[in-house]
Amino acid sequence: MSIVIMVGQLILGLSILVILHELGHFLAARAFGIKVDKFYLFFDAWGFSLFKFTYKDVEYGIGWLPLGGYVKIAGMIDESMDTDQLQGPPQPWEFRSKPAWQRLIVMLGGIIVNFLLAIFIFWMLTARMGDSYIANSSVKYGIVPGVIGKKMGLQPGDKVVAVNGKPVNKFEDLIGPKVLLDHTVLTVLRDGKTLNFTVPADIINDVSDYGPDQFITPLPRAKFTIDSVVKGSNADLGGLKKGDSVTAVNSTKIQFFDQMQSELKKNINKPVSLEIKRNNAAQVVTVNVNKDGTLGMKDGGFGISAKFDLPKETTVHYGFWGSLPVGAKKAWNTFAGTAKTMGKVFKGDAKFGKVIAGPVAIATQFGNQVIWVRFWTLVGLLSIALAFTNLLPIPALDGGHSLFLIIEMIKGKPLSDKFLERAQIVGFVLLLSLIVFVFGNDIIKIVMKSRS
Repeated sequence: MSIVIMVGQLILGLSILVILHELGHFLAARAFGIKVDKFYLFFDAWGFSLFKFTYKDVEYGIGWLPLGGYVKIAGMIDESMDTDQLQGPPQPWEFRSKPAWQRLIVMLGGIIVNFLLAIFIFWMLTARMGDSYIANSSVKYGIVPGVIGKKMGLQPGDKVVAVNGKPVNKFEDLIGPKVLLDHTVLTVLRDGKTLNFTVPADIINDVSDYGPDQFITPLPRAKFTIDSVVKGSNADLGGLKKGDSVTAVNSTKIQFFDQMQSELKKNINKPVSLEIKRNNAAQVVTVNVNKDGTLGMKDGGFGISAKFDLPKETTVHYGFWGSLPVGAKKAWNTFAGTAKTMGKVFKGDAKFGKVIAGPVAIATQFGNQVIWVRFWTLVGLLSIALAFTNLLPIPALDGGHSLFLIIEMIKGKPLSDKFLERAQIVGFVLLLSLIVFVFGNDIIKIVMKSRS
């Protein structure tokens, strides 16, 4: 059932994005008096469709091949490769008969709609939820670095006070694009000393492998108590209960959750002695550690959930119209972050296979339960990704068509139909190759994670 929920959310999200993207092309074409023959969600390859109807000379339908969608614009060489329509003289209602600037707007219509959709989604989410964050100044016990953070020299308890010399206001910004993509310098307070650490230019490769929480965890370092115990787990069998405070593992004193995690991992598949405080009384219990270095079942799972002594979260409400510029900024920052990531690929700082995510990986991000805030946040992010991808100057994509139109405007005459036809074929082959690579890359990542 969980797989069905993940796939269902993915299909719903992508369907919304594809329909609105193609609607952008459709509305722009109709605004300039260009005839549109088809409007399809998914592709009706070889003429097969799951559903279709005709309204005002336009065929609307759902194809069987779920690789996007399209509008078939009269007088244009597109992915349908229908060149028969170009044999006769140009008609006034055809794409090829219109001025280059109008055709350029038609080509950019889908990208514009995707960007506006992202702004709208982030605007509505901000208007409803506000902007919640933990003030960095309220963090008492510093950060918890993961594998990536420790590799670059960060330690538990470090306090990151500045990024490139500018004070950090929000704790969440420490794992944001500004830090991870800009080769930044972190100013850290450690035991009364000020230290500087440079974030590696290629850190995005490690982030792709391990996740951003293995750079710095999303929550600051905090004291904890046990909030719940999984029935039948090692924690339960060892006698741990809700409300217990763990103060030592095998006589090693601890205060923080990450300290307990570290000590447990030193004792995989072994019993450990836990000193706990229960109802203000000290006790000692013996608990078996499983193969994952946790207190869950024998085959995995953590066994307990913790209640953290975290700083109070700050929430800023902007009002309905005040949320608009905030949403627009989030959309632009997402677009800029995507562009920076691709820039790192071209510079050699990031591997394409590391930073690209296909449908399989995206589906897992939606999760196995429907949480609408998460759903719409991901749809907003995917809308920006779709806009950026279509802007790339690859034949068969909107960016490729736009590039040829810009060349036409500079030259003062259109490129030949034969050239455009061949470019479309090359672009289509490139896109199919990319799709195969992306799917394969997703599967390989899943297999590698299951083996690790």
